[in-house]
Amino acid sequence: MDGTMNAVAVRVDDSGVAHVELCRAEAGNAIGLAMATGLLDAARTCEKADGLRVVLLTGRGRSFCVGGDLREFADLAGDELALHLGRVTDALHGAMRVFAGLDAPLVAAVQGAAAGAGLGLAAAADLTFAASDAVFVAAYTGIGYSPDAGVSWSLPRLVGPKRALDLLLTNRRVTASEAAEMGLASRVVATGRLAEEARSAAEELARGATGAFGVTRRLVAAGLSAGLDAHLDAEARHLAGAAVSDEGREGVAAFLARRSPDRGISPVT
Repeated sequence: MDGTMNAVAVRVDDSGVAHVELCRAEAGNAIGLAMATGLLDAARTCEKADGLRVVLLTGRGRSFCVGGDLREFADLAGDELALHLGRVTDALHGAMRVFAGLDAPLVAAVQGAAAGAGLGLAAAADLTFAASDAVFVAAYTGIGYSPDAGVSWSLPRLVGPKRALDLLLTNRRVTASEAAEMGLASRVVATGRLAEEARSAAEELARGATGAFGVTRRLVAAGLSAGLDAHLDAEARHLAGAAVSDEGREGVAAFLARRSPDRGISPVT
C-alpha cells in the first residue's frame, strides 16, 4: 500500500511495516498545518491497514523535525493565529493519539535536529534511534511558546520532572549520547547507519507478537499513573487473555518445539 498525504508519505510493505516519512526536507520538516494534517492522515492509514505490525517514523533530509513552522505562524496574528495553531495541534495531537492506540509499536529514526514538536514525536516512540550527530532541544520557551506534542507529558516520564524542567526552561541542546543516558533515546548509532539500524529493528518487531506488543504498550503507559494493586490486576487479566489467544498458544508451541513462531495468526484481543 502506497500513499502521499500532503507533506507526509506513508507506505505499508508486505511485512506489515508502515513507513511514515516527514517530507519537507527543505524546511527541516517543520510542522505547519499541511504537515500536521498529513501526519494525521498517515496515522489513520496505519490504523486501517490490514496486517499492520510496526510503524517506522522518519524525516527526510538533514533533520528529523525542527518543530513548528514559525514562518507559517509569523504570517498570522491575534485570533487568526490562535485559531490556526488550534488546527495544527488538533491534527498533530490526533495523529499521536492514533499512533499511541495501535498494537503496532512506533519506531523513530532521528537525525539532525529534533526540536519542539519533533522532540515530542521522538519521545512518543517506543524505540527511538538517534544518529550520533542528532541534537534534541525543547525550544518552546525560547520563543515565548509553551509545549505541545505531549512534550510536557512525555519528558517528565522519560527523564524525570526536574530534568524535564531543565530542558524545557533552558532549551539547552542535548546530544545523542546524553539523550540515551537520560532515557530520551533508546539507542545511538553511527549517522550513516541510522536508516539501516532503524529499519532492521522495525523488521524484527514485525516478526514479533503484535497483539502482545499492544497490551504491553498500554500496560507501561497505564503503569506510570496506576496504583500497584490495580496494575497487578490488569497484568493478570491481560496475561490470561494473551495465553489463550492464537498468538500466545503459537508462541508457546514454537518455544517448546524450538522453532520460530508463525506470526500469520490472530493477535491478542
